[in-house]
Amino acid sequence: MRKYIVCLIGMVIAISAPAQKEIEQANEAYTQGDFNKAVELYQQAIEKNGISAGIYYNMGNSYYRLNQIAPAILYYERSLLLSPGNKDTRSNLEIARLNAVDKIEPVGEFFLAEGYNAVKNLYSTDQWSYMAIGCFLLALIGLSFFFFSRKILLKKMGFYAALVFLVFCLLANTFAFNQKKMLTHRNTAIIFSPTTTLKSSPDNSGTDLFILHEGTKVEVKNKLGEWNEIETADGNVGWIKSNEIEII
Repeated sequence: MRKYIVCLIGMVIAISAPAQKEIEQANEAYTQGDFNKAVELYQQAIEKNGISAGIYYNMGNSYYRLNQIAPAILYYERSLLLSPGNKDTRSNLEIARLNAVDKIEPVGEFFLAEGYNAVKNLYSTDQWSYMAIGCFLLALIGLSFFFFSRKILLKKMGFYAALVFLVFCLLANTFAFNQKKMLTHRNTAIIFSPTTTLKSSPDNSGTDLFILHEGTKVEVKNKLGEWNEIETADGNVGWIKSNEIEII
């Protein structure tokens, strides 16, 4: 399965000049099989140049080759937050998940919600924002035909075109807002502890509920001191220590 992992490093998103040296060195380390060094250099590039979907993707590949499934999944997930429509990242994430111990079937969503999320994840926040601006400008052009054209046909066409583009503008703005919300209010995490027992309450004396393993994605519901209340994709809820998870 591992041989199918996508290994084309540095071709996802262009990296700006300040971090280019680290990126080139990291890519070289990766091609030479020095994946630990590649991870270190990618991390340095992020510290110098800020977060990047491309670098997160490459870090996910490096961790996967190191057989460190939890961090591989973490960085694929972080890459998808910035570039949700990237098919290579999503494919590699699914491959990495096959190596995780826990096989949790998510609770089914209402079909309209599934459709909404599928469309929302086609593009990033910035891409949806650009589309919203473009649709708004086209709506203004349509309205100009409606108000200033002397021909009835052009008035009608301008009115309906403006209406359609305004609807698309509203939808694009909604998708952009939701994508931005996911970036700024991160409430999902990856289990990093090899094996952890979820508790019924935020203390060590709480009742043992169920066991999770590294690489499992969970949603953080509440935080109390060093404890987090999490929920799995199938709806199970329990408390876990903060040092056993990593926020996406």
